Amino acid sequence: MPEDVLTQGIALNDKEALGGSILIIDDEASIRESLDTLLNLEGYTIRMAVDGEEGLRTLDQQNFDLVLLDLALPGQSGMEILPQIRERYPDLPVIMITAYGTVHNVVEAIRAGAENFVQKPWDNEKLLADIRSAIARHRAEEENRQLKRAMKERYSFNNIVGKSDPMLRIFDLVAQVAPSRSTILIQGESGTGKELIAKALHANSPRRDKPFVPVNTGAMPADLLESTLFGHVKGAFTSAIASKKGLFEIANNGTLFLDEIATMTLDTQSKILRVLQDKRFMHVGGVQEIQVDVRIIAATNIDLRQSVREGRFREDLYYRLNVITLDLPPLRARREDIPLLCQHFLEQFAKENDLPPRKLSADAMRAIVDYDWPGNVRELENCIERGVVLSSGPFIGSELLPGHITGRSFQDALLEHNPNASLFDILEDIERRIIIEKLERCNWNQTDAAEQFHIPLSTLNQKIKRLNIEIRKRGRE
Repeated sequence: MPEDVLTQGIALNDKEALGGSILIIDDEASIRESLDTLLNLEGYTIRMAVDGEEGLRTLDQQNFDLVLLDLALPGQSGMEILPQIRERYPDLPVIMITAYGTVHNVVEAIRAGAENFVQKPWDNEKLLADIRSAIARHRAEEENRQLKRAMKERYSFNNIVGKSDPMLRIFDLVAQVAPSRSTILIQGESGTGKELIAKALHANSPRRDKPFVPVNTGAMPADLLESTLFGHVKGAFTSAIASKKGLFEIANNGTLFLDEIATMTLDTQSKILRVLQDKRFMHVGGVQEIQVDVRIIAATNIDLRQSVREGRFREDLYYRLNVITLDLPPLRARREDIPLLCQHFLEQFAKENDLPPRKLSADAMRAIVDYDWPGNVRELENCIERGVVLSSGPFIGSELLPGHITGRSFQDALLEHNPNASLFDILEDIERRIIIEKLERCNWNQTDAAEQFHIPLSTLNQKIKRLNIEIRKRGRE
């Protein structure tokens, strides 16, 4: 696996430092000197402060990639300084260092926004790995924000994430052909984002203020599809109790997106061909021709040329559609985009579920980048959503990823994450995750969840309290 792919999302190679600037806030000269020597050898630029007030002034004067913050400082303690850093620089990673690493201190520091918690005396290799990981993650997040701003300014590609060469070529081609009237054929495996590209084409065209009408042509029978596309007159068939406009009329002067176009029958294909050629059609059961001005964007996940050779797709329609073709790459062909996509989905699903920001651990990111993603971006999106929903803290570890991605069972992943876990710990963790997932599916309605578990509401409430599950407010209905 290319190292540059990994370091964009998280530092996975402990032999190589990413470089960067680090601020050390510690009142002990020996600690500052020890850290300065260690980190300088790794290529980091170091500045130091002896207390929180000096540290905050230094942060205001210079940009840093990470802060190492001592818990016990003169004046304001590290726990008092941490919220101030978070308020001023919400994205800057902070690692707490202390000689008194109680569970309470760890929990409080993480809740206050610390990236990690290191106890003195520290293990050099572990500390360096934590620093690399935090800086790499911080850079990926910042890169993702900059990329979104650049894409929005350049193309209005609000929900399309990617900086790999294949995706940059797609972006440039979209920007080039979007203003035209030409028919577009988008090809790519399932889950590669064909509808998002279609929306980007529409949003960057002169038709942007007119309707964008998507239809999945493979999701309905032929008769229903024709009625949906072309509309029908009253009495055209048994259930046609009133005349109805079709999607071609609704999309007039706008864009009609025909997804899974290869699934259409040959008869429906011939009618689509006529609209493309003459810009005219008739309602099902009608006799009057209707003229429309609609741009067609079609999409398919199969090889249309092969379908033409096999007689399952009209050759003349294929050439009408294939004026301009966009071939979307599968996710495995643009692995450098995976960390950016992960960050995009982490932010999206944390916001949708009213949760604090979530981050992927190093082992989780390693597994995600290694996986081939046959379901492409859609599969990755579902995986990240699962991790966000099931996570009980700021980090999503590999134990929260599906077993087919990590190649390990849930129990194996849990034991690797916590090798000293007892059977009780494992069972309790499994129970916690099952309850959280059920509550999420029930929109955090505890009564509904209790009914689906076939247990009294009081029993579920007791389990929620015992497992320390934080009840979230209900999401969208």
